Amino acid sequence: MPAGTEVSIRSSVSVVVLFAMAVLSPALSRAQGFPTLSPEDLKMTSEPSAPSAPAIILFREVDRDDSGQGTIHENNYYRVKILTEEGRKYGDIEIPFIKNVDEVTHIEARTVRPDGSSVEFHGNVLEKSLVKARGLKVLAKTFNLPAVEPGCVIEYSYTLDLHHAYASHWILSEELFTKQARFSLKPYRGGLVPITLHQSWQNLPPDTRPTMAPDHSVSMEASNIPPFQVEDYMPPPNELKSRVDFVYEVGRSENDTDVFWKNVGKARDTHLENFIAKHKVIDEAVGQIISPNDPPEAKLHKIYTRVQHIRNTSYELQKTAQEEKRQKEKLDENVEDVWRRGYGNQWQLDWLFLALARAAGFEAYGCWVSSRAEYFFAPNTMQSGHLNEPAVLVKLNGQDLYLNPGVPFAPFGILNWSETGTAGLRLDKDGGTWIKTTLPKSSESRIEHVAKLRLTEAGALEGDLKVTYTGLEAMDHRLVVRNSDDVTRKKSLEDSVKNQILMTAELKLTNTPDWTNPETPLVAEFRVTIPDWASNAGKRTVIPAALFTAIEKHTFEHTNRVHPIYVDYPYEKEDDVTIELPQGLQVSSIPSPQARDGHIVSYSLKVDKDGAVLHMARKLVWNFLLLDVKYYPALREFFQSVRTGDDQQIVLQPAAASAGN
Repeated sequence: MPAGTEVSIRSSVSVVVLFAMAVLSPALSRAQGFPTLSPEDLKMTSEPSAPSAPAIILFREVDRDDSGQGTIHENNYYRVKILTEEGRKYGDIEIPFIKNVDEVTHIEARTVRPDGSSVEFHGNVLEKSLVKARGLKVLAKTFNLPAVEPGCVIEYSYTLDLHHAYASHWILSEELFTKQARFSLKPYRGGLVPITLHQSWQNLPPDTRPTMAPDHSVSMEASNIPPFQVEDYMPPPNELKSRVDFVYEVGRSENDTDVFWKNVGKARDTHLENFIAKHKVIDEAVGQIISPNDPPEAKLHKIYTRVQHIRNTSYELQKTAQEEKRQKEKLDENVEDVWRRGYGNQWQLDWLFLALARAAGFEAYGCWVSSRAEYFFAPNTMQSGHLNEPAVLVKLNGQDLYLNPGVPFAPFGILNWSETGTAGLRLDKDGGTWIKTTLPKSSESRIEHVAKLRLTEAGALEGDLKVTYTGLEAMDHRLVVRNSDDVTRKKSLEDSVKNQILMTAELKLTNTPDWTNPETPLVAEFRVTIPDWASNAGKRTVIPAALFTAIEKHTFEHTNRVHPIYVDYPYEKEDDVTIELPQGLQVSSIPSPQARDGHIVSYSLKVDKDGAVLHMARKLVWNFLLLDVKYYPALREFFQSVRTGDDQQIVLQPAAASAGN
């Protein structure tokens, strides 16, 4: 478990301003140029601690200064030794950043040949999207270094400008083995309100710990850091990596975990109750939304829908200058302000819903829950910033119902995926109560393929396909393209289906999906062509017994496993495929039915024939969230059986030959 230490600092900034705007500071200007390379670094041809590595990080440095006012600057430096031909790919640099959170500036880079001569980088720096995390648009600054070859050393540095920050992280683990790394942080210091810089760490190399200087700056050196192994279906990488976390906490002085969270709960409850304090306009609003004769669930559903249709500034591309100014000035606003002006951010809309629900007579509570998108919550680290997502708990017909109308496209009764099955604090004046949010069943988030196709004489498969996304599957698709145009939305759906098909496919979206209504499934209809679906084996024609299997084709192939097995949420895929055969072909043989129930995973496949028509039904269910690595052999064996079932073939032959047989 993480260990921790802390240092008390004082600030003149108010609690509310710090919570809302993060008053942190710029770093000192980065020194120009690169450190001198040693002859040993230039001559080295291998690293005994990473004998088969294509490249290693010789040295890495992170230097951050939060000690003043304004934008934060974090300076980063990498020195990488290229050891093999394969290692040349590390000359293609990607620097990830999150839009509207941080910005990459002051990029400098060069390649140093084995003879010591250098080639400076003066090329173009491009920007591209990386594989998107759910609900988070991760971009990267990219560039290609010149003259990269085995034996050379590449160096690059850049600055991350952060406009808002309540925490920072030293992530030690990289894709490559790191020979030496150095980290430093100058924390925020100031005036009247106590601020605590809290540290916690995990998975650090032996004898590696942060140290604090008399001026409260923190530093650490580490060496021989193993490369981080990326695996499919693993927890968020930063949760597993060697790291140190720093969090600023306002007013914190205690070390007792229970006392700390009681104080956090009381402070957040006070803020919440002040925000939703009873207002006549809220009672009037409830009268406009519901009817007295509505059943309880109908009342709550109507309130939920009404709030979800209010403009949500948290999910817009850019706020107006007037809204930015208002956000900075109106720190004492309340639910009446939000209702009257007709827009608010995510937590404001959630608390507006809470106020309306209470005004309608429901027992309802504000909650702060932990997102598991990047980290797993651990109360003993005492990082209140990890309780970072609002939710509302309503008692309905004797059941606990968690709702989050502040997230667009969230169906009634379902939270955003990263807030499901996770810990949270239900607020009250006594400091709150720990809760665990509901994890939806696999049947609530489905991908359903219904295809009516025909096999051509040339061996192509063509026809119509209807794909239906429900629950979190539909919500995810809608969120990803919420600010995109029709062309991007169309491509997103087409690419999603292509990724499910084992062979190259041509798809054209033929309907206009409903992108706005979270209460209805997202339905996409396509015209599909798969040119080379059938293959010839002498006089016989062979086609696969399953169609939408590409993702499972390589799932859990590796013998060994390092990390736990983790899925974002339980879900299931169900395929219903009808194929009409061309004239002159008949079914010679079909696979035997497959059925495998692993309790938390299950699989079935059945192929039927009716004259010249084939019917294939397949279902795969993932009904777990996190599994210990000790269960990997059993899970791997299960997916081997899935591949065996999917790899079965349907054999066709000419009708005359079939009759003769």
